[in-house]
Amino acid sequence: MGRDDTTRLGRRVVMLVDNAVEGDSRVQKAARSAADAGWDVTLIGCAHVDAERRWRLGDAEVRVLPLAAARATPPSAVSGPRGVSGLRTRLVARGGLPLRAARLARRPVEHAQVRYWRARLRDGAWRRLEPGLWDYERVAGPVVDELRPDLIHAHDFRMLGVAARAVDRARAAGRDTKLVWDAHEWLPGARPRRDNARWLPAHLGYVREYVGAADAVVTVSDTLADLLVRDHALPERPTVILNAPVTATPEPTAPSEPTAPEPADLPASDLRERCGLPPDTPLLVYSGAMAVQRGVDTVVEALPLLPGVHLALVVADPDAAYVRQVVARAARHQVGDRVHVLPYVPHRQLVAFLATADIGLIPLHHWPNHEIALITKFFEYAHARLPIVVSDVRTMAETVRATGQGEVFRARDAADLARAVRAVLADPARYRAAYEGPDSPLPGWTWEAQAERLDALYRCLLTPTR
Repeated sequence: MGRDDTTRLGRRVVMLVDNAVEGDSRVQKAARSAADAGWDVTLIGCAHVDAERRWRLGDAEVRVLPLAAARATPPSAVSGPRGVSGLRTRLVARGGLPLRAARLARRPVEHAQVRYWRARLRDGAWRRLEPGLWDYERVAGPVVDELRPDLIHAHDFRMLGVAARAVDRARAAGRDTKLVWDAHEWLPGARPRRDNARWLPAHLGYVREYVGAADAVVTVSDTLADLLVRDHALPERPTVILNAPVTATPEPTAPSEPTAPEPADLPASDLRERCGLPPDTPLLVYSGAMAVQRGVDTVVEALPLLPGVHLALVVADPDAAYVRQVVARAARHQVGDRVHVLPYVPHRQLVAFLATADIGLIPLHHWPNHEIALITKFFEYAHARLPIVVSDVRTMAETVRATGQGEVFRARDAADLARAVRAVLADPARYRAAYEGPDSPLPGWTWEAQAERLDALYRCLLTPTR
C-alpha cells in the first residue's frame, strides 16, 4: 500500500497495548503497515520500564510509557489491613510451603470477594477486584488525549477500557473519535493465574463493561470471531486479521533519539547452520514462547523414539528457568546432544531463518484458547515451507488436515508425536507440495493481505457519510 489522501487529511491513529512492544509482532506489524498506508500512527505501550522509550517502526512512532509502582487508587481499595502488604512480600520472598499454604488459605476469601463485589457492582466489580487496571488509564489516558486521535486501536483486553474512556472524553469535546478493539485471545479461555481467584472474573467484567463502546472489532481467527459474537451479542461479525508474517522486505529507516530499536540484524546464516548440522540431519524446530502447556516436554520425550533427529528451540531467553528445565530433561533422556537452544531473531527475518529445518512443531496441550487459535508460528512455519506437526488442538488440526501441509498427533502423547514426525520425514515433498500451485493458502496468509483488510476497516470508519 502507498500513501494517499489519508496523509493530507492528517488522520491520526493511536494504538494501545499493555506491553513494551518489542516482543509483540502483531502490534508492530499493525502499526508499521498502517503508517505505510498513510495514517499518522502512534503506538503506545505501557510497561514496567525505568523511563519513557521512543523509537520508530517505519513511519510509525512508538512510545513505551513507564507504569509507576504507585497507584492512583486509594490504598484501602487495593490492599487489606495495615501490615498485610508487608506480610505478603515476606511470604513471596520466602516461597516454598508457607507461600503455598498462604495461597490456599486465602482462596475462600478471594471467592467471597468476587461474589460480594459482583453482587454490588456487577461488571463494574473489576474496580475493586483488579484496581491495577487503573494504572493503564493513569499512564496512557493523558497521552491519548494530547494526541487527539481520529481512531483508537486497542490491542487485547486491558486497553479496551482505556480506549473507551478516551473516546468518551473526545466526543464530549466535540471530536468523533472511533474505537477498534483487537481481541487477541478469548478471555474466558485464558489460563488463569493460580494464585488469584479475582483475576479472571474481574477482567471478564471489565471487557463486558466496555465492549459496547467499540465501533468495530477485529480478531485473529474465524473461530474466535464466532465466540465474540456469541459472548457479546456483537451487531457485526469481527474482521479477522490473521497473525500472518510479513513477506515483503521493508526499506530501512533511521531510528529517532532516544531509541529502543528493533533487534539488530544477525549475520547472514540460517537455523541449520546455527545448530552446526549438515543438510542430511533431520531437524525439528519449535519457535516461540515456552511453558508447560505449550508441550515442548512431549517433544523431548519423543526424541529417544527418533534416533538421529535433532530439535532446535528458538526462544526469547535461552537462559530462562523453564528452558533450562527442558534441557535438563533432554539430558536425563540421553538426548541432550540433539537439543539446540537459540535466541530469537527479528520477526522480519524469522521465516528465512527457519526454512532449513525439516519440520515445524506445535505441540500444544488442550486448553480453550489453544483450540481456537491460528497462532503466529503456524503461519511462520508455513511461509518457511515447513511441514507442520501439530497436536490435535481443534482449529490448527483441522487446517493441517484440510491443506495436507502436515500431520496431527494426540496432545501429550510422545509416541504419537514420534509417529507423525516419522511420517513426514518419510515423504517431506508430499507435505511441502501443499504450499505450491494455484491452491496454495500462502497468498492469503501474509501480513500484507491482512494489512489491506485493516486499512479498509479504518477507511470505512473514518469516511464521512452524508
